[in-house]
Amino acid sequence: MQVAELKTKAKPSKTDQVFSKEQYLQWYEVMVRIRKFEERAGQLYGMQKIKGFCHLYIGQEAVAAGTVSALTENDSMITAYRDHGLALSKGITSNECMAELFGKSTGCTKGKGGSMHFFSKEKKFLGGHGIVGAQIPLGAGIAFAEKYNNTGNVCVCFFGDGAARQGALHETFNMAMLWKLPVIFICENNFYAMGTSVERSSNVTDISKLGLGFDMPSFQIDGMKCETVHNAIAEAAANCRAGNGPTFLEIRTYRYKGHSMSDPAKYRSKDEVEEYKQKDPLETTAESIVKNKFATQEDLDAITQKIVSEIDACVKFAEDSPYPDAAELYTDNYSQPDYPFIMD
Repeated sequence: MQVAELKTKAKPSKTDQVFSKEQYLQWYEVMVRIRKFEERAGQLYGMQKIKGFCHLYIGQEAVAAGTVSALTENDSMITAYRDHGLALSKGITSNECMAELFGKSTGCTKGKGGSMHFFSKEKKFLGGHGIVGAQIPLGAGIAFAEKYNNTGNVCVCFFGDGAARQGALHETFNMAMLWKLPVIFICENNFYAMGTSVERSSNVTDISKLGLGFDMPSFQIDGMKCETVHNAIAEAAANCRAGNGPTFLEIRTYRYKGHSMSDPAKYRSKDEVEEYKQKDPLETTAESIVKNKFATQEDLDAITQKIVSEIDACVKFAEDSPYPDAAELYTDNYSQPDYPFIMD
């Protein structure tokens, strides 16, 4: 079978779908929350109130918003260390996320995980993982448990273009297809890994092709639009729930900031960054909302102001929260998990 035939095998067909006013406003609010949270996190890092590593999601908000809108609350999500935006979109509160960045006991992992290790059993957000590519086999393992227990749930496993170079990806893809696991693999391709472009690190610049060797439905998606992301995730999730196994999506997006707060991002031109800012998902979504008369610009400004107030409050919450007790060093290291999707 030729590559072209495989690539069209699972291509979403609902590209002309019309979304509701409520959906557009939901997307906008989710993306503004992520953007304002991340902008404040960057400021607080500069003030040394947030320490350690810090990887911002600014520019990639449409991936998070479009993914969550196409899933159910019972579907799980696992990702790498650029996890703030996905955690917020999955329903972890701004208070819990900011307190975790501050290393406080009220954080989503009790202040012990920090920026790279957000987690919430209740929200089915299973990390935040600091080791490059480590979450890829874990995502398949979660999907295996979902299939074993016949839950009908899907696991969405995110990784970056840098992690796509890990050998574990190929082993995982093979097993996921062999056992038809309900997992959606998503490469958030922002083109630079840490600081090296895809073109300089791989002969295969169309990352979606990595799934074709396993006969896995694989295709590229425009990650700067909530609509295209939602459609692709909805189609892939339906494929999983029908028992057909995984889908691999290369979602092409762009980060406006460096790889982390310590990265000045001098490896790309200002013109390139400005070109992608013309596709800013917050701006294009706002334009669609106003154009379709779903809301006025004044309404959108009110949503933004509400989120700004929320972020102000979460910073105060984090600052006022206590640090973990020293005894917490000995808790949560080893335990018998009681998650409903884990085998007995």
